[in-house]
Formats: sequence, structure tokens, C-alpha cells
Amino acid sequence: MNAPDTGFIGKAVERREDARFLTGRGQYTDDISLPGQTHGVFLRSPHAHARIRSVDTSAAAQAPGVLAVFTGEHFRGVGGLPCGWQINNVTDGSPMKEPRHPVLADGKVRYVGDRVALVVAESVEQAKAAAALIEVDYEVLPAVVDAAEAAGAQAVVHDEAADNTCYTWAIGDGEGTAAAIQGAAHVTRLSFRNNRLIPNAIEPRAANASYNAASDEYTLYVANQNPHVERLLMCAFVLGIPEHKMRVVAPDVGGGFGSKIFLYGEETALVWASKQVGRPIKWTAERAEAFLADAHGRDHVTEAELAMDKDGKFLALRVHTTANLGAYLSTFSTAVPTILYATLLAGQYATPKIHCTVKAVFTNTAPVDAYRGAGRPEASYLIERIVETAAKEMKLDPAEIRRRNYIRSFPYATPVGLTYDTGDYEATLNRAIELADVKGFAARRAASEAKGLKRGLGYSAYIEACGIAPSSIAGALGARAGLFEAGEVRVHPTGKVTVFTGSHSHGQGHETTFAQVVADRLGIPMEDVSIEHGDTGKTLFGMGTYGSRSLAVGGTAIVKALDKVIAKGKKIAAHLMEAADTDVVFEGGQFKVAGTDKAVPFAQVSLTAYVPHNFPHDKLEPGLNENAFYDPSNFTYPAGTYVCEVEVDPATGVVRVERMTACDDFGNVINPMIVEGQVHGGLAQGIGQALLEHGVYDKESGQLLTGSFMDYAMPRADDLPSFTVETAKGTPCTHNPLGVKGCGEAGAIGAPAAVINAICDALGVQDVPMPASPFTVWKAARGQA
Repeated sequence: MNAPDTGFIGKAVERREDARFLTGRGQYTDDISLPGQTHGVFLRSPHAHARIRSVDTSAAAQAPGVLAVFTGEHFRGVGGLPCGWQINNVTDGSPMKEPRHPVLADGKVRYVGDRVALVVAESVEQAKAAAALIEVDYEVLPAVVDAAEAAGAQAVVHDEAADNTCYTWAIGDGEGTAAAIQGAAHVTRLSFRNNRLIPNAIEPRAANASYNAASDEYTLYVANQNPHVERLLMCAFVLGIPEHKMRVVAPDVGGGFGSKIFLYGEETALVWASKQVGRPIKWTAERAEAFLADAHGRDHVTEAELAMDKDGKFLALRVHTTANLGAYLSTFSTAVPTILYATLLAGQYATPKIHCTVKAVFTNTAPVDAYRGAGRPEASYLIERIVETAAKEMKLDPAEIRRRNYIRSFPYATPVGLTYDTGDYEATLNRAIELADVKGFAARRAASEAKGLKRGLGYSAYIEACGIAPSSIAGALGARAGLFEAGEVRVHPTGKVTVFTGSHSHGQGHETTFAQVVADRLGIPMEDVSIEHGDTGKTLFGMGTYGSRSLAVGGTAIVKALDKVIAKGKKIAAHLMEAADTDVVFEGGQFKVAGTDKAVPFAQVSLTAYVPHNFPHDKLEPGLNENAFYDPSNFTYPAGTYVCEVEVDPATGVVRVERMTACDDFGNVINPMIVEGQVHGGLAQGIGQALLEHGVYDKESGQLLTGSFMDYAMPRADDLPSFTVETAKGTPCTHNPLGVKGCGEAGAIGAPAAVINAICDALGVQDVPMPASPFTVWKAARGQA
């Protein structure tokens, strides 16, 4: 019989979870129906800003099938939804303005889609019909939706922030940066907007909450990326439920992209109401609700200046950004335009002086929070657009100006607070140029010109900080929670293994990748490893999945637990082989006495661990079950170069992405197929932002004008080319045992600038706003702003 394949690191193993997804056997929150199931529907505000004079629910309460109707008055005794990151003002160190974020609107609505009432009925149809009977008397107020106009606007979103400013924050050397800019040979200036995006995961948000009166316990099934954090925030800050009395289960989740990290009012209201009604309540968002009420992403207004010497060497970068936070502070909203954005403004370049000021403002729009990349796409877009523009102004090749300014010595402490541990940026640039056949671009451009079309080439050399950590630094920067991860390895008597992880999988393929790590480490078949996640009743307290942290942080926690398993296994094996445990080594699934032919397999040791009379139980506890928590010492820093080639029809403004090449350094790669899939998805979203997607509100009424797929354009298959993707041999991360870096957000971070740079190159203009719609490009081709 052939020995089982136990070398799994670096292999393109097919995703184990796909079988159930492709055959319709996945179980999502909406698939769960509990005994006595009822349904909830939320009445939402049709106004962007209004006082609630009165709410009459009498007709709704008497409607067929209705069990209860709740409004903001019912929730006055509970806390508001918390923000997880405190930012202080640069001027005086005072904390940000933090207005109450009510579970249901109380006295005022602040954006179209704000939650006004919850109707609970026997069926969704009955709840909808009853919600239509609720009469709300609104006093409509002026609204402000544009971040650039929010500070000092007539419309005041919260009385606590009279000028609509939440905070003004800064990082870097302001005086040194100003002096360098004043004395520079050349300064490139660029003003732009980073367009608002609406996440639109394939599965909308959903929740199903129940209360058990016999045990005084709650259970919440929810489409969420971090169930332990969901439970902590809801119990400790809002509802006052003892944490051990609540179980949160995030079953199969159909994508999140950040939008399912946060604690929302909908599931919070359902948990509270389930006790009042005495029956479980389910709510699943309709797509129209998702457009209105899911946390949106991006929405920055930025001015930037890049100073250079006469040879194109970067001297200083100065940035001022106004960030739209929406109507309320969401869970991580305040960290996105500060800690996750401005700290990345060095990019891949050794710029000596950097200074960034961020003004964060409230508007009458949906809350804005983390969306795939979360601050890193905004930073990368700024850097790579202004670098490419500088190259044109200095009459330098875009690749050459990057080479002149790359960081080449590591570790490297940036002027904005981060320390890059490793990297080789020129290697990914050179490989991307080769893969993109830049040498052949001139001939392809000539062929396009012969057809009356314009062809352009654009670069983007991104870097990101992943694996959000460490807790000590994050805490000093305002984080109100730790950023560690937990893992438990439970070895059964037969040598089979169950792993419990605090990370959560919602498309990343953890059930495969984590199993590869465990099987490779223990020298056992992958079939002998199962991965459990998403249930606070089973797993250790973990921080969940976001910021490309799962393998670097969650995977490392599992590895540390495995190390403990192996260490104990060596002691048991030493007894079985009558040797000193210091002489025992573990390799290939066997414990061996070094220098001899003595060996016992892993399964024999695991069985012995559960038969105490077979080993010195006075010195060792029975069992083979270990756990570990891991708090990283630094971020991981994946980086890469993207090259985009577009063809533009100047007569119509239509842009076609002809080629997209991505060369990434993700350190060591566990499963290259899964990594490539992550990059593909990110590229699609990045191209979508550059060309198509834009959340737009009417400035007068505050209505969301892009509230369906009729108006909010998502990228389709025919909008995308066949991607050329390669993972470089890479520079392994120096501070985690796997040597891995994050990969899930890279495509969305690097792609937008590459696309816009290519369009600008094709048209010979300085800037084209995102999204580069046909009308926008048509105007740019004619020299119109």
C-alpha cells in the first residue's frame, strides 16, 4: 500500500468546502428555520434627515399575524451600537465626537434607510403588510451628503458635532514636510475623490434570534465575519446580557468583504425582541435594504502634493483628506481613514518626509466602514496616481521613477509609523513588466491608433499592512479590543484531528488551507483533519476574519497549538521507546529516537495519550488537546506590481481593459490555487471601482440614486479580461512561523490606480475621476473637467 500524501504546503489542493456549495448543500442563516419561527421586517426612513414627531403603530399591531411592533422608544433602556476604535483630535488630544447610535431611530432619522420600527409576524408577507400600516409623522430637515460640504453645513447631523466634524487627526512631520516641499525642484499636485462603494456580497445580511426562557439563554444565527466580537459588543455595550448566556453562530456565509464585520442594529433588535415575543425571529435583508443600510466603503476627498528633486527622487508627500463617516460611527469606521490609511502613505518608496491630515465628517448617508482593503486601497490609489502623474511631468518612464525611489534595505521604518520587515519591490516590478509584455506595447498602441482608438498602459506598485496587529500598538492607537487570534487542536484517540479556530471563513477556503497546514505539520492525511469555526459555543474567543489576517494570525495560533501537541507527544513517545524525550524528534508523522531506527507513528501516540496506564500519568495529564493564542509582533506586508492595458474609444468614451497583469509577493504560499482565486476576485472589485461602481446620493433630498443594480453598475464577465496572475517566489514574513502574508485584499488595492493610470496614459491627461464611466472618459478626451 502506498503511504498517504502528507506534504501539503504549497500544493494547489482543491477546496474541500466547494462540494457542498456547488451542490446546494451549504447552510446559510436564511436556511435555518427554528421551531415556532416568526419573521421580522424593518420599517425604514424615506428621508435623509427628519425629526420623528410621532409613530402610530396601532393599525400595524392589529394586522393579521402580527405578534409585536417595536420602535425606538422600546430601546431607550439599552446602549447604543459601539464604535471599536477611538481617534483623538490632533489639535488638543480630545476624543472624537461619538454620538449615540440607536438600535432603532429615536427622535430623529439621519439617512434614508435608517431603522424606524420592527414588525414581528408569523410570515414575512404579514410583517411587510403590517409595516406599511405604520404612520410616521416626519418633520423633514435639511440634509448634507457630500463630505466636501459637510463641515459647517446648514444641516447638522448630530447636535454633539455642531459642525459635523467627528475628529481632525494627523500623522507625520508637518514642519519638515512643508520645508521639503518649499525647497523642492518640482512638486506634483493632485486632487481627487475616492468613490463611495456599496459592498453587495452575494448573500445579503441575515439573522435569526431565539430566547430560551428555561435557561435564560439566547442564540443568534447571523451572517457575520467575527461571531465572538459580535457577541461581546452586543452583550457588553448594548443589551447588557451576560456573555455566557448568549451563543452566536455564523454558519456558511456568502461573502462579506468587510460589510459583515460590524455589529448592526437589525440583529441586535432581533435578539432583544426574541425575549419579548418568546419565539425565534428571522430577518433576511432584501437587496434594496442592502443598498440602503449595509455599511458602505471608501468616499474620500483628497488633495496631495509630492515633492521631488531634479532627478525625480521623492523628498516629501503632503496629504489632506476629508473622509465621509456617514450618519453614525460604525464598528471600525474611525480607524479606516486614519490608522489603516495614512500609515500606508509611504507605499513602496523611501520618501523621507510625509504628513497627512484627516478630517472625518458626519453626513446624512449610510455609515461608512471597512470594505475590501479598508484604507489601504485609498492610500495605494493616492500614491500610485500621484507617482504616475509625477513621472509624466518629469518626463520619466513610470517604471524608472519607481525604481529610483524604492525601499531597498529592510527592516525599514516609514515616516508614518510602520516598520516593513521585508520585501523586494523591484523584483515584482520587473516580473510584471515581463509578464505584461511591455516591450510589445508600442506595436499594440499603433494598431489601436490605426483603428481610431487610444491605448494606454498604467502601473500600480502597491503595499498593504495585513493581519491587523499587534494588540499593544493597536491599543495605543485607539483600538478598544485585542487583535489576537486563537486556535485549538483536539487530537482524538484514533489520531484524527479536529481544529477549532477563531477565524471565520466566508469564501476564503479555510477548511482547506488550515487543513493543509495541520496535515503537513502532523504528517497525516488531510482527510483526517476537520476544521470548525463560526460558533462561540465551540471555539475559543477569537477576533474573526478581516484585514487578510486569517492565515498569518489565525493559522499561526493553530501552529502554536500544534507545537504543544507535538511537544507532549514526544514525552509519550519517549516512554513508549524507553528513551529521553530530548532525544525524540518528530518528522513524517512519526516520533523517532534520533540516531536509531526506533519509531512510533502519530496515531499510536494519540491512542496512548487516552490510555493513562500506558504512560507515566503521574507526570503527564491524559489526552492530547492543546490550544494557543497568538498576538503578532507586527503586521505582514504583502506587495506587488500591477500593469493594466486599456483601449479607449474617444468617440464614445467606452474603455475596454485589454490586459491586467498582477505579480504579488505574498511570502510563503500554502495553496496557490486559492491565492490566485483571491487575487482574481480582488482584481474584479478593483476594476469595478475604477470603471463602474459608485454610490451616489442626491444632494438636495439625500436619496440614494444608485439603490439597485439598475443604477449601481457591478462588473460583469465581459467587463474583465483574462488576468495574468503570478505569485512571486517572494520574501517570507519574518515574524510568523509560516512565513505567510495576507492575500485576500491585494487585487482590490492595486487595481484601481493601474486602470486609471492606463486611461490617463491613453488620453494624455492628468486625471480621470473614478468611476471612469463612458461619459466621464468622453469628457476627459475632449479636455473637459
